[in-house]
Amino acid sequence: MHDRPDRTYPLPDILLLNANTNTAMTDKMLDVARVLHPNCRGATVARGHKYISDHVTASVAAEAVVEFAATLDVKTMPDALAIACFGDPGLWTVRGTLPIPVIGMAEASCHVACQIGRNFAIVTGGAAWEPMLRDFVEHTGLSSRMSGVYTLDQTGDVLAAEPEKTLPFIANKVNQARRDGADVVILGGAGLVGFADLLSSGTDFPVLDSLTCAISQAVALANI
Repeated sequence: MHDRPDRTYPLPDILLLNANTNTAMTDKMLDVARVLHPNCRGATVARGHKYISDHVTASVAAEAVVEFAATLDVKTMPDALAIACFGDPGLWTVRGTLPIPVIGMAEASCHVACQIGRNFAIVTGGAAWEPMLRDFVEHTGLSSRMSGVYTLDQTGDVLAAEPEKTLPFIANKVNQARRDGADVVILGGAGLVGFADLLSSGTDFPVLDSLTCAISQAVALANI
């Protein structure tokens, strides 16, 4: 038998960029990301809004993400960039300008959902996201695989502030999506990070954390 070659690679440098200006949220997401991949570092856009909740704030966030990407140089360039904001502001612009994989939470989780189920649904906070996410998924070419978008009245930052209080409401939306035919349910948004783990023991179908999907894909693509 031939000896297998040594294929040990250094851990890729993954940069998590929060497109919300809330640095506490950046820290929270970075803690979750480092459980998956210890060589993650975090950054927060320099301008915009504490939490993206509509077209206006998303547009400003996209500009801020593009501006941040323009500051990366040889010394600061990671092996992959994860835009840690559901809706992926600035994703396609930045992907076209940087020489590294650029991953978005929404796009990544939609692709993962399609790989493990026939159709998926998205649950997120903030009613304004429903048409925005339908447009986004249409742009990815995966709209035929999506069974619906289910929103709560509260935005993700409000839901994250009191997880024990809001968990039953999120669970209700997840179960509604399942009853409506979804094989896989995505919990979308920086504010909903961690809720998939809280729900996992009470469901018999996959519930995806959008940040987990983005970091996992960033690591995989950085190693290609």
